[in-house]
Amino acid sequence: MDDQQWLSERFEEHRTRLRAVAYRMLGSLSEADDAVQEAWLRSTRADTSQVENLDAWLKTIVARVSLNMLRARQGRPEEPVGPYVPEPIIDPPQGVRPEHETLLADAVGIALLVVLETLSPPERLAYVLHDMFDVPFDEIAPIVERSPEAARQLASRARRRIRSAAPPDDAALTGQRATVEAFLAASRDGDFDALIAVLHPDVVLRADLGPGPAGAFVEVRGARAVAGRAETYMHLGLGEKPVLVNGTPGVVYSRRGQPFSVLGFTVTAGRITAIDILADPDRLRQLDLSGLDDPQQ
Repeated sequence: MDDQQWLSERFEEHRTRLRAVAYRMLGSLSEADDAVQEAWLRSTRADTSQVENLDAWLKTIVARVSLNMLRARQGRPEEPVGPYVPEPIIDPPQGVRPEHETLLADAVGIALLVVLETLSPPERLAYVLHDMFDVPFDEIAPIVERSPEAARQLASRARRRIRSAAPPDDAALTGQRATVEAFLAASRDGDFDALIAVLHPDVVLRADLGPGPAGAFVEVRGARAVAGRAETYMHLGLGEKPVLVNGTPGVVYSRRGQPFSVLGFTVTAGRITAIDILADPDRLRQLDLSGLDDPQQ
């Protein structure tokens, strides 16, 4: 076996884990796949004879690529300003598919990805590599061009931000599902009081609606405002399909047989604390909705 074949086989063994690193860094499966492919190309051009820990070496390559992609994304003037709705991972309501288990390990819900998006690229990298993948700070430091102690501080700042801004999901999927079903039933029935009862007073609704004169992003805060939006949404006559969105209960809505939007929910202590809506047609087309029953028409 020559060196190139050996590297190819080892890379494939690590691909799922590398994709998980990139997804946490970028919040997008399509961009994560691009990052992993670029990492493969870089690895083929590198001298691997002195590599002692291939897993760590490949993670650092993916991290460097992802860091560059984050910086490029933030530097694009055409990027709209507003709340970012990450690209969700969709599974049937019965459970997460095996190929998504590594991607969603460590409770990588939509709420966490939203907060990660607010971090600076170096903070995000330090937190993801150290707290999620156990990469030591002396290996993170060269990637972010800081000292190990400075890299530690980056991760610490990120950790504090996440703890204060990302409410933990309820652990029991059954309880989350009951809360989301109560919300959907109240929306369908136009029961404003029932909607208020299931929403946290400080609930936030974030929506990426795609290009338009009103702008791509909407953010609404407070139970009464979000309940009003929910009632309006249910009057659109959309088909509704329960799914799991990043491992928690969600919904895919359809219109005339085509995906219209994906809703992900964050449930804490029996109330919905966040609703994230992806309705940008271009981004919806990039989602993997295979393996799901067709949504109702």
